Amino acid sequence: MSEATPPAPHTWRPARFMVIVAHPDDADFGPGGTAAKWIAEGSEAWLVCCTSGDAGSDDWRTDPLELAALREREQSAAAAVIGYAGVSYLHQPDGALANDLALREHLVREIRTFRPDAVLTIDPETIFHSDGGVNHTDHRAAGLAAVDAVYPAARNGMAFPWLARDGLEPWTVRRLYLSWSNHPTAWIDVTSTIGRKVAALLEHASQLRHPETMEERIRAWAREEGEPIRAEAAEAHRVIVIEDDEDEEGPTHAHEPETEGATGA
Repeated sequence: MSEATPPAPHTWRPARFMVIVAHPDDADFGPGGTAAKWIAEGSEAWLVCCTSGDAGSDDWRTDPLELAALREREQSAAAAVIGYAGVSYLHQPDGALANDLALREHLVREIRTFRPDAVLTIDPETIFHSDGGVNHTDHRAAGLAAVDAVYPAARNGMAFPWLARDGLEPWTVRRLYLSWSNHPTAWIDVTSTIGRKVAALLEHASQLRHPETMEERIRAWAREEGEPIRAEAAEAHRVIVIEDDEDEEGPTHAHEPETEGATGA
């Protein structure tokens, strides 16, 4: 039996994309290399953090408000390294994030405001990582809320109609990219931006127990994810296509929207 043909590197790139995560540092530990690569190639991006990480300390005596302010400063600095156009902090409770109507309304507002072609978030189906460990409950809640906000809420004029009355018309997100998935379908070569991902992670000083070994660990993970496409460094994603393109190679804004109610940027 012949060996299976290895997958080709994923080359589709959105003109605009949004990353939605639970905590400061999730976007940088997750799709940071992909975000940096796409931005370097001309995409515009926005980051949404559902919480400010106010429970991200092992010391119960830590003031949660001070920690949240510190982690927002760290994430804003890291976002500047990656190249995001901006960051939104939704100030939901760390450790108690819930995929409820209130959170979905926040996310729909963000999506309709920025109008991304693609949304990157955490795979909500991952409860246990394939290589060991439990996926944080907030990661799952943020991922599922992002998926539900993308489809059907953001594109549905009858979902949160007061947003449309305020000028935020329905918007169709064309693709979802799910990080930390046990079922990846696309591998993006991030050899050119793995250094920027490491630099962004170093900004999260409050969360790094062993900063001296962090770069080695990140590059080792990237090498492992690069093996299927024979790349020095890669990030793996589970891609969900909601609205397909005629041209799989280029940014979606090169084409007219296919869905009624969506307008090009």
